Amino acid sequence: MEHFHVHRHIFLWILIVTVVEKGSIAEGMGVNWGTRASHPLPPDIVVKLLKENGFNKVKLFEADAGALKALGRSGIQVMVGIPNDMLASLASTVRAAEEWVQQNVSSFISKNGVDIRYVAVGNEPFLKAYKDTFIKTTLPALENVQAALIKAGLGRQVKITVPINADVYQTDSGVPSGGNFRSDIHDLMMKIVKFLSDNGGPLTINIYPFLSLYADPHFPIDFAFFSGSSSPVVDGSITYNNVFEANYDTLVWALEKNGFGSMPIIVGEIGWPTDGDANANIEYARKFNQGLLDRISRGIGTPKRPTPPDIYIFGLVDEDAKSIEPGNFERHWGVFAFDGAIKYQLDLGNNRSLTPAKGVRYLARKWCIMAPEANVMDPSLPESINYACSYADCTSLGYGSSCGGLDVKTNASYAFNMYYQTMNQQKGSCERFHNLSVITTIDPSPSSSSRGSSSSCRFEIMIDVGRHQSRANPGTSSATKIKHFSLLFFVLAFVVDYYMSLP
Repeated sequence: MEHFHVHRHIFLWILIVTVVEKGSIAEGMGVNWGTRASHPLPPDIVVKLLKENGFNKVKLFEADAGALKALGRSGIQVMVGIPNDMLASLASTVRAAEEWVQQNVSSFISKNGVDIRYVAVGNEPFLKAYKDTFIKTTLPALENVQAALIKAGLGRQVKITVPINADVYQTDSGVPSGGNFRSDIHDLMMKIVKFLSDNGGPLTINIYPFLSLYADPHFPIDFAFFSGSSSPVVDGSITYNNVFEANYDTLVWALEKNGFGSMPIIVGEIGWPTDGDANANIEYARKFNQGLLDRISRGIGTPKRPTPPDIYIFGLVDEDAKSIEPGNFERHWGVFAFDGAIKYQLDLGNNRSLTPAKGVRYLARKWCIMAPEANVMDPSLPESINYACSYADCTSLGYGSSCGGLDVKTNASYAFNMYYQTMNQQKGSCERFHNLSVITTIDPSPSSSSRGSSSSCRFEIMIDVGRHQSRANPGTSSATKIKHFSLLFFVLAFVVDYYMSLP
């Protein structure tokens, strides 16, 4: 998933939703498993993590072979996604869709016993940021994949869906009962909804309360959570005290007005990030997800639909190789850290709480830091930080983030270490910073007592993925770069500001 959401200021409140799922958390909790990580958890460990925490539904963004094999005979229901860049080829011929279904659905069901329930065709293909790139290919791809599933004898077992962003619908009256689909995409949405309905497939919607808050600092934050609001929305006899009910019912009204009032809905993504922005923090993430889980466990729906739909939390673990075009928070949506460690506790009900991943193997306990004798006035320091953060994840250094209050030396140390770990602690990878760095075996993570730092700032050691052979020089391929333009600007500005403040 890439959620580069575009929110209209006047309708910010309706572009946020969370929904609930019937039954206890242990019986019906879904989650998104993203795999865009430089050092991913082994699939078998992830499947154990899912099962031990009561996730019995999982959504994959692509047909990752390792993930699918590990999910075989696990008792976990699977939604497997088709990336947007594959829509054109699948729309071109039924044969292309048949080959994809055979390789990525039929084979894993028959050979590995994977319980695939849905195929998600595309992911938010109608975002305005895509400039209509997928307008002409989404429906034909959907039709061809459905035909391929029927030909494979899976038409009843595996349903199709299209995950869409919440900005495909809106309300001109500012209340849920005014809901309808956007005029520029109305006819296409009706064709898609009808096709899904004719074939027993649900409509999948992805909505992020955090992103509306991110887009508008004046957004009433309490309306995004689940404990009531000082700014309720009144729609006739109904008072909406949280945005998820208001937004969900806006979609239901849109479907009703167009003749599809009983259309099943799945929430494909909903969650709250923990880093990369001042509002992306542990406290808010715990509050949001605990409120969400409480509603799931109690089986609470909305005024328009008392029976709650399936919901897939976004996401399971952090992904340090995701695009940060939407913001530095994009790599920190996980309920768990990149290694399956618990970020914050959640009450799962029945005296259950989160359980961390087990059996994770790490690289050696070594860190790369700025050498004690190195001078922060060294002219090569900004370039060294720039280089490190071009190939490793430095999003936690951003303003308002978990490591945003570090001094210059610790800031540089964090950047150097992330590069060192991303390069699998390769020999020479800590030495490339113009004699500014050194390897240490003492954990340099700042303590809560350190001036200007946070106890939540961690100097990571990466997962040992068993690939310690030499990597290509990252400077030789632009495709390997991880773009951190906004973050790099902050880091360099931080260093320059420090220089300017010196007497």
